[in-house]
Amino acid sequence: MEFAVLYGSVRTERQGIRVARYVMSELLGRGHEATLVDPMVYRLPLLDRMYKEYEGDAPSVLEELATLYRKVDGFVIVSGEYNHGIPPALKNLLDHFLEEYFWRPSAIVCYSAGVFGGVRAAMQLRMTLAELGMPSISSILPFGRIGVTFSEDGVPQDETVRSRTERFLDEFEWYARAMAAERAKGTPY
Repeated sequence: MEFAVLYGSVRTERQGIRVARYVMSELLGRGHEATLVDPMVYRLPLLDRMYKEYEGDAPSVLEELATLYRKVDGFVIVSGEYNHGIPPALKNLLDHFLEEYFWRPSAIVCYSAGVFGGVRAAMQLRMTLAELGMPSISSILPFGRIGVTFSEDGVPQDETVRSRTERFLDEFEWYARAMAAERAKGTPY
């Protein structure tokens, strides 16, 4: 299967990239194709018009992402928690598109410097992702104390991380397979 990993921070000292790298490694290790969508690389402008509102004349970065999103089987959202909410770079990244997300599951991986692991942002993300047409699976994968849970290159420093991740990705893959089979039969609209 093919997945897009959407990461949501543009901070200079961002630590969540460790989690994004880990998730990418785990997906690739399971034999999937995965693309990291990092706002530090893609540099989307602040939302003025959605991709569909360009009517064929969208900037090349939006065309590239739209093409990617249309072919993936699901989205893994890697989110920190800024002031108990969704990071602005992630919200901006998400809001540029709509129909490209439809009928594909999402899975929320969240993190924070504290012990709660970004779960307050995850609850807000559930509402946003459902509205965008990519409902999240029931489980979330939170990581607290991000600075010590992963090394800089995304290697878990806690032995429970891998078993939690395996269960989480098993569920995500189930939803992705189920929704891909139904998309192949057609969608309600």
